[in-house]
Amino acid sequence: MSFEDAKVLLPRSLHYRQTESRAPAIGQIIRGLIGPFLSRYGLVLSFLAAWQISSVFGWINPAVFPPLDAIVGALWKGISSGALIDDIGISLQRAGIAFASAVIIGIPLGLFMGQVAAVERALDPLLQFFRQTSALALYPVFILLLGLGEASKVFVIFWATLFPILLSTIGGVKEVDGKLIEMARTYGAGPLTIFHRVVLPASVPAIFVGLRLSATTALLLLIAAEMIGANKGIGFQVMNAQYNFQIPLMFAAILLLALLGLAANAVLVVLQRKLCRWSQPSR
Repeated sequence: MSFEDAKVLLPRSLHYRQTESRAPAIGQIIRGLIGPFLSRYGLVLSFLAAWQISSVFGWINPAVFPPLDAIVGALWKGISSGALIDDIGISLQRAGIAFASAVIIGIPLGLFMGQVAAVERALDPLLQFFRQTSALALYPVFILLLGLGEASKVFVIFWATLFPILLSTIGGVKEVDGKLIEMARTYGAGPLTIFHRVVLPASVPAIFVGLRLSATTALLLLIAAEMIGANKGIGFQVMNAQYNFQIPLMFAAILLLALLGLAANAVLVVLQRKLCRWSQPSR
């Protein structure tokens, strides 16, 4: 091989090797991005694809299970026209008032009961009894006491959301490591300092578990409450669409409820990560 041939072939060989090494790197990046996404959402995407295909090709009754594009279209039409905006607002108002009331009452009461064993022993049987009683079973009682207006709807949601927050807070306080409390006492910390610096921060993760459970419960009870004696709200829209056989709108309201639940859970998760950075596992 002459010197001139070597000058031509050597750059080509280097370019081929660079291209060959770049291709696996790009493939690894793509697999690194798509792999985790599919492992987490692959089953959901498969379910949605199966629903859409089965409905379009008539493998399932499209009158009962309409295509996803029809459901999304009904949701967009309801929001863009403003028909669902009022329902979203009134539903969020009912759930928000009930959830906020449960937080305001449940967390302080849970912290107190977790700290004072005598109070916790006295009230625990009563709490366990009411916790096992379905809020929907008590809804007729609330209607008799408060009427068919907003008060009974808000109160039944409050009743159902109170117990997860209260019991999670009590459990979080009782599970605080006793060694941390003894160490704080050794350094001369008083009861208020121990509560503020040790007990309360250590209880926050358990409290957020109760908050997330209560947020889900609030939306579930909201729909049930709005199906009885309401003329506004997402639950009312579900029942009204079903009565009028507007199945895409019915599923659109259900989808809207699911999206609201996911949004509420995401907000609480972000808030928990910001407040409990010390409890996050290192990666």
